Amino acid sequence: MEATREILMLCGSLRTASSNSALLRTARALVPDGFSAHYYEGMDTLPHFNPDLDRDPLPAAVADFRERLAGAAAILICTPEYAGALPGSFKNLLDWTVGGVEIEKPTAWINVSSSSTRAADAHASLRKVLNYTGAIIVEDACAHIPVRSDMIDGGLIIDREVRERVATALATLAAHAVAVTT
Repeated sequence: MEATREILMLCGSLRTASSNSALLRTARALVPDGFSAHYYEGMDTLPHFNPDLDRDPLPAAVADFRERLAGAAAILICTPEYAGALPGSFKNLLDWTVGGVEIEKPTAWINVSSSSTRAADAHASLRKVLNYTGAIIVEDACAHIPVRSDMIDGGLIIDREVRERVATALATLAAHAVAVTT
């Protein structure tokens, strides 16, 4: 039996009922064959990034995050925009991936903003930060798929078209992960 590759899903929102978390929970159910998904839920336990703490022994939350990152074949991100940029807690998570533990994996994001600005500033900032982390940005898997609250039920997206677009983005990301590891 072939080993399953993991897609690590990172949500930039700490709000349980956010459309970003709904998208990632939905994506977890749509991963292609040969893949599994892990929805990382420890962002709120990470200490503020401090280079003095970036040494052994690492804080437990950082060690856990880095272990999950190391074990992933690909990364899928969904983050909102706060005050025209990435949420501070999510930027803190990304700061823990710079300087010796870079991402260096196929990475994509799905933007669910239904605002007129489409959260463009946050995603431009995300691209900039990911370039510092060595992430392999899979352009064809990055998507803007607006999600309204009426498309969510029970914490999952129920809209068929949105689910199809998410599945397509995941399949593209997964194909890049396979290509990188073979």
